[in-house]
Amino acid sequence: MPESLYVEYQENQIILHVDMDAFYASVEMRDNPTLKDMPLIIGAKPTERGVVATCNYEARKYGVRSAMNSKEAFRLCPKAVFLYPDFEKYKAVSEELHEILESYTKQVEYIALDEGYLDLTEVAKDFSEAEKIGREIQRRVAEELKLTCSVGISYGKTAAKTASEEKKPNGFFMIPRREDYVELLRDRDVRALFTVGAKTAEKLYSFGIYTVKDLQEKEKEVLRLLGNQGKMLLELSYGIDHRKVVPYRPEDTQSISKEMTFQEDVTDYSFLDDVLFLLSFRVENRAKRYGLYARGVSLKITFADMKTITRSALISESTQSAFSLYKNASTLLQQIPRRRVRLIGEGFYHLEENEGRQLSFSDIFTEEKEREEREMEECWQQLEARYGTLFQDRKTTILSGERVYDLIEEMRIYGRKQN
Repeated sequence: MPESLYVEYQENQIILHVDMDAFYASVEMRDNPTLKDMPLIIGAKPTERGVVATCNYEARKYGVRSAMNSKEAFRLCPKAVFLYPDFEKYKAVSEELHEILESYTKQVEYIALDEGYLDLTEVAKDFSEAEKIGREIQRRVAEELKLTCSVGISYGKTAAKTASEEKKPNGFFMIPRREDYVELLRDRDVRALFTVGAKTAEKLYSFGIYTVKDLQEKEKEVLRLLGNQGKMLLELSYGIDHRKVVPYRPEDTQSISKEMTFQEDVTDYSFLDDVLFLLSFRVENRAKRYGLYARGVSLKITFADMKTITRSALISESTQSAFSLYKNASTLLQQIPRRRVRLIGEGFYHLEENEGRQLSFSDIFTEEKEREEREMEECWQQLEARYGTLFQDRKTTILSGERVYDLIEEMRIYGRKQN
């Protein structure tokens, strides 16, 4: 590796990597505590042709791993519980995670439902401040999602990901300097480097390159064997990573929606209407975060038999108002046949940015805005009358979109006890 390349690279970023621990399996254990101490495998059943999507840490003790053939997983761990993945549920939890992360910076790049990078360079003046943010993210994930995540903080994306993997599960680790990263990986297997999979590792092993240190000492062989990939691996071995966090862009958004999957099927459509009222604030918060306004409202219902239907309506004035979303979604709900409901969701579509949009009546006329505020206050009073102390001192929390899913589940249980 040319000395100039090593010297010229500047560490001028603070990158945080967050990775949920055994995400799919952890969500299932959260929702069904009887699974907590059992080996749990998410994926195809052992009688089917398929693989393991993920598994909990109990199953990993038996050697079960992601992408493993399900039959092999069963052979290793015959006592394991096998569940099919519920991607709708995982996506909903992922959206909650995204809201937590985006409350710290908009410079967030999502790699998967359960994983993302945050560029904290502009919001944390040093690694001490970045550590506070990382610790707070872990706390909020535990409190709001009832899950755990591992956090790594470093000067670049690769080093941050390495840090997040260092103390899993529920780990926290920082690699502030490139020298720390180089020292940490020097004696580790080459597979510790980003992009080195089984095939690349086998090629390197065949040339006597087993560790990161071997890679550095056999630079010419690596370049001859792997070409441009070899050059990148050599750079990574010295902690050189030029990649930037590529954030989510509002213009990529086609719609904004929120959903709720119930622990038990629901037949009370008055309760479903209340759920729409609460979810609307989460949709509004996301629309405001990206400065987006909607010309359409959508409603989604999944029944107990897994049949899903959607309804939508165009609205006369673009809006990002929670109450406008709720009123329109509530009207759409009245058109839905009365059956047992497993999931309900609502959202905005036909999105546009604030610049150039036409002002609405409530933007222009204070009377219209005041009328909407009165109607919303009536809704709050009705909720307080129906659910008693559940809504005591929680209005601010609900308006911010926090802990809404927990409250909805409490409401469902409360309503069932009253009937």
